[in-house]
Amino acid sequence: MPAHALPQGVLSVHALPSDHHDGPWDHIIVPPGTKERLLATALLTMRHGRRLATLPGLPHGLVVLAGPPGTGKTTLARGLAQAAARALALHGATTYVEVDPHAFPSEMLGESQRAITRLMTDTIPELAARRSHTAVLIDEVESLAVRRSRASFETNPVDVHRATDALLAGIDSVAAQHPGVLFVTTTNFPGAVDEAFLSRADLVLEVPLPDEETVTAIVGSSLRELAGIWPALRPLGEDGALHAEVAGRRVRKLFLAALAQRLDVALDPALLTADDLLAAVEAAA
Repeated sequence: MPAHALPQGVLSVHALPSDHHDGPWDHIIVPPGTKERLLATALLTMRHGRRLATLPGLPHGLVVLAGPPGTGKTTLARGLAQAAARALALHGATTYVEVDPHAFPSEMLGESQRAITRLMTDTIPELAARRSHTAVLIDEVESLAVRRSRASFETNPVDVHRATDALLAGIDSVAAQHPGVLFVTTTNFPGAVDEAFLSRADLVLEVPLPDEETVTAIVGSSLRELAGIWPALRPLGEDGALHAEVAGRRVRKLFLAALAQRLDVALDPALLTADDLLAAVEAAA
């Protein structure tokens, strides 16, 4: 759908599965069991949401990924939508919707509330009617589901309360009328997210900073990906000792920094050396 035709608050709409969305799910490295738990929760909601809605304790089809910046939450959420769509492809296609949380704040009292209500009661149901399954990503959900108990009186708490109320009511409405819609949300600041929103989540999953073992795996994976483009780098991809020595939270960005440190390497990335990688680590420290 062209950007100019998108409803307010919707950043993009895609039909999945699509080859263009392959990659994130397989490439991102997270603690063992993380992907399996996420995918199982998504498939249960998207495939059996209507049956589950008849049981006590209405599931809300809501997943919250929480953790520090740079841990891959958004990449993981996008990959989850594609992985779920592939798993459900025999039962129909999936509509994938990305919501822009920054499209709603307004200086007009109550306008944020009305815009969020339109999104949840009109736009999402309309998009959900297009295909068999629907997944919705809301990044930085703390900007919409503000923890009302901590809302400052200096930042128009009335509108903050109303907007959060609208989101909560919308989640309830979609869960009741369109069970099977999956909401995947991310937050860098779980302490800033409203308690009532978190209480509705079927799964709140902490995505921590990578430990040493995970970082080593990411380094090796990234170098092997580079070697797939420039075969001369294959020895770096196989150097386990080097992988263990290279560290850093934004480790995948580190390789771009290493490639851009010297003009000759920027012109011919096959000239990348272990020293370049270690120098990038030092510069980022």
